[in-house]
Amino acid sequence: MKYTILLLFWFNIGFSQSPYPQDYFRSPLDVTLVLSGTFAELRSNHFHSGIDIKTQQRTGLNVYGVAEGYVSRIKVSHYGYGKALYITHPNGYVSVYAHLSKFSPRIQKYIKECQYDKESYEVEVFPSPDELLITADEIVAFSGNSGSSGGPHLHFEIRDNEERPINPMLFGMDIKDTKPPVLSAVYAYPRDRNAHINNIKKRKELRLIPNEKGDYTTEPIEAYGDIGFGVVTYDQQDLAYNKNGLSNIQGFYNGNKTFEMDFKRFSFAESKHINRFIDYEVYKEENSRIQKLFVQSGNTLSMLKDVNASGYITVEDSTNTVYKVRLRDFRGNESWLSIPVKGQPAKEILEAPELKPNTYIIANQVNELEQGNVSVYFPTNTFYDDFHINFSVLNDTLKLHKNTIPLMKSYTITFDIKNYSVADKDQLFIANLYGYYQRPGYISTKRLGDLLSARTKSLGTFTLARDTVNPTIKPVNFQEGKWLSKLNELKVKIDDDLSGISNYRATINGKWILMEYDYKKDTLTYDFDDHINTATENNLKIIVTDNVGNSTTFESIFFRK
Repeated sequence: MKYTILLLFWFNIGFSQSPYPQDYFRSPLDVTLVLSGTFAELRSNHFHSGIDIKTQQRTGLNVYGVAEGYVSRIKVSHYGYGKALYITHPNGYVSVYAHLSKFSPRIQKYIKECQYDKESYEVEVFPSPDELLITADEIVAFSGNSGSSGGPHLHFEIRDNEERPINPMLFGMDIKDTKPPVLSAVYAYPRDRNAHINNIKKRKELRLIPNEKGDYTTEPIEAYGDIGFGVVTYDQQDLAYNKNGLSNIQGFYNGNKTFEMDFKRFSFAESKHINRFIDYEVYKEENSRIQKLFVQSGNTLSMLKDVNASGYITVEDSTNTVYKVRLRDFRGNESWLSIPVKGQPAKEILEAPELKPNTYIIANQVNELEQGNVSVYFPTNTFYDDFHINFSVLNDTLKLHKNTIPLMKSYTITFDIKNYSVADKDQLFIANLYGYYQRPGYISTKRLGDLLSARTKSLGTFTLARDTVNPTIKPVNFQEGKWLSKLNELKVKIDDDLSGISNYRATINGKWILMEYDYKKDTLTYDFDDHINTATENNLKIIVTDNVGNSTTFESIFFRK
């Protein structure tokens, strides 16, 4: 009977205005919903797959299952989502709750048993549908700041039966928003050397003029040929100052739609194409995300709709036209941008010949580069476009262009280390040099004989680095030989200056204990409620290893009743 009702329900909503149930899911929190992040807003190398709900700068708020169902997945990791819970519901959707501080008692018991069984803090399990059933309005977890969270909040998602994230606000969540989107910059792009904007044949920022009604225009531009546009824009909701993403962007030329980006649903496999949707060069050099209202090769985002002529407009001589952009947030608040365009062939432009490197990358084939003791392997379709690449090797430093070219795939860098001593070889790793001071950052490095290799998805400068220093381990809330009967937890601080922490193992009286690693605070924490220590006198032993194999062992005796 239940499934008959469910089928009738889906039949009915198929003919309603919204294809998404409006009253099926409750709020995951019992506080006023205020967002610090919106669905599909622009993030580093991906679109945001959910909404970030503020938790009043606190951790430990009750997190509710948004509807009945069963726990279908639990993942605990140091980075990313941290502690995350996945609930599958009878209507086929999956709700996701991430950056949690802990799970509800029965789920916490379940996952701790898995962690102790595998002797690992990081675990991922897929309970069967009858193991952890969830009832309506049940508390399933508590909000936190685990994983790669930048502050206390709840990351919440709704996914369809193909694991595609969907904007949770489509399901009737009430977020107060009466403010129209804000436009902070606009750019024009000539498609090729036959086009220009104000007699310039490269990206051109246009002067933005806001009006009293909250809309925008630019000074008239002179242009010719195929032209595209890009915008820097954000939305703010009533109860938060965060600069969030929009829900929809459209482009119109002389009243005809040329482009639409509808931030409603996407797949994780396509999220990487965000670097083709934005102007990646500007993002890396100026930390500003220009959203391009035209579509270049390789941009296969499913959120693109009604794209005509790849979103470019064709400006002809002696014409006066208008290009308009419509910016909308989820609540329907909108702002308009008008760009007057006058058709004018380019005046004679004297341009210095562009000096390009001799090395040429062909995107749709394998590319291999080699010099000295370094080789680089780019698989087919690592890049979106063919281009000239800067490639040079000096001693043990590889310069591989600037990190301003977006990549679709990872590629492999290999260093031959046969000229190093045996002792040195064990402590070498491949590093990316970053920042003003060109500090070395560890890249996951593998060794096969005299070859070190690493895979990365960014261009830049790379070198061989050597880590000779062991990690450090220091007690935080206890001292050697002291009574700890009143403590609820045991905490130590661990650190490694260069290659970073790879793994750790802790025991009390020879029994493995679960210690939670918080990389943001460099701490390991053991909860005495796990009841692993059974003696009055206890020997704590912690071994921490960095990414090249240097390790440190810490031992301490404590007493506890």
